[in-house]
Amino acid sequence: MPVLTTDAESETGIPKSFSNEPPSETMEEIEHTCPQPRLTLTAPAPFADETSCHCQAPHERLTIAQARLGTPVDRPVRVYADGIFDLFHSGHARALMQAKTLFPNSYLLVGVCSDDLTHKFKGFTVMNEAERYEALRHCRYVDEVIRDAPWTLTPEFLEKHKIDFVAHDDIPYSSAGSDDVYKHIKEAGMFVPTQRTEGISTSDIITRIVRDYDVYARRNLQRGYTAKELNVSFINEKKYRFQNQVDKMKEKVKNVEERSKEFVNRVEEKSHDLIQKWEEKSREFIGNFLELFGPDGAWGHHSNPKVMGCCQSNCKNLISSNKEAPAVVNKNILKQRVELCI
Repeated sequence: MPVLTTDAESETGIPKSFSNEPPSETMEEIEHTCPQPRLTLTAPAPFADETSCHCQAPHERLTIAQARLGTPVDRPVRVYADGIFDLFHSGHARALMQAKTLFPNSYLLVGVCSDDLTHKFKGFTVMNEAERYEALRHCRYVDEVIRDAPWTLTPEFLEKHKIDFVAHDDIPYSSAGSDDVYKHIKEAGMFVPTQRTEGISTSDIITRIVRDYDVYARRNLQRGYTAKELNVSFINEKKYRFQNQVDKMKEKVKNVEERSKEFVNRVEEKSHDLIQKWEEKSREFIGNFLELFGPDGAWGHHSNPKVMGCCQSNCKNLISSNKEAPAVVNKNILKQRVELCI
């Protein structure tokens, strides 16, 4: 058994410092070899049983003031956070981020409870323990994952993992016959609170799925899952498949309507453009005609009926023989026709 150093036990029975050898003056000179925080994110966080802290230097528990000053300089502050972490989400990640950034130099250990413990004290989970362990290993804030973590923290567990502080939200967590499973940690001065993220939790996510069960059942049937895999009855399967067909028909009708609207809009735009061009060219033709034959026009002074009649006849023939818009009868053509009359 480890030997407690001077003033080693708090009122709660949690040791203040541990060493594996009797205290001596030379022990103070032993260098700390505790694992350091991860500096690279190219690999998942290790499991505790793969990288246990075998440091032989005495582990003296720090005060919060010391930890915030970044002392001691030769080892990180070992912060522990635990949970179920079912359907790992942003609320979990934010809590771990807070735990990781509590102190300047923190080594974050995360304990994940097993399926047996969770089902016994809390209820059934969506993800099994192996999936939950892996989810934590791939969170950037986690330095080490402890599998099969205890439901209530014991002095032996804290000693084994050389834990300085325990991070969790400050709401009393009643479970396993206790009003607050972290009460003894708080009394020992080892508890540091984190803030919960409002609007997101595993229970909220499950509630959304249960509330919209039909939507997700239809979605997965459409993606190839069988009724047996979804635990859907024969009648409900047929109902969902019929609803999917109805939705497909609605989508097709909607697409046809949108395309029809697009076509009508394009026709209207082209019609407006054509009418506008016709009006512009018509005005141009009328203006050119009046410039030549109006009262103040170039040929307005001719009073010879024979000449005027000839001009009018040529112009009429020009217009009647031209199948395009009047705009093609420009000023130069009119002049050529008039010159024939003189």
